[in-house]
Amino acid sequence: MTTIAVTGHMDLTESTVPLVGEALRNVLREHRAGELTGVTCLARGSDTLFAEAVVEAGGRLVVVLPSRDYRQAKVKPDHAPAFDRLAAAAEVVTMPYDAANREAYEAANGELLKRADRLVAVWDGVPSTGKGGTADTVEQARDAGLPVDVVWPSGAERGA
Repeated sequence: MTTIAVTGHMDLTESTVPLVGEALRNVLREHRAGELTGVTCLARGSDTLFAEAVVEAGGRLVVVLPSRDYRQAKVKPDHAPAFDRLAAAAEVVTMPYDAANREAYEAANGELLKRADRLVAVWDGVPSTGKGGTADTVEQARDAGLPVDVVWPSGAERGA
């Protein structure tokens, strides 16, 4: 059994979404359906694309929610259908925080890494601008000796 966690940018441009989706499917192709578990916070963008690729590959999905209010406080209406569909098909773990905040996000990222054999990072390589972001999670994984696969396909861009 291989457990792969994901971290990545939420602000992918519309033209980047299919590029990242295909790159994630390629990363997961080497794993057999019954031997793959994907761990994600299910944020918009990279996390959701990864979750969809795990489900498509026949893998098991674990969703780590940063806080009890995450769904109502942070999931925007245009992302809610995908969030709800994927969460319904997953084991959901909720961190012990009432409100989604920096501390809750850091705890959720720590939980992702604790559960993982490796990390897939949908990351443009730009250093972090604050705690709890993609670059921070990559650094924590590397510091812990966790293998990291960086996915940033040619032509990929972040939006505003």
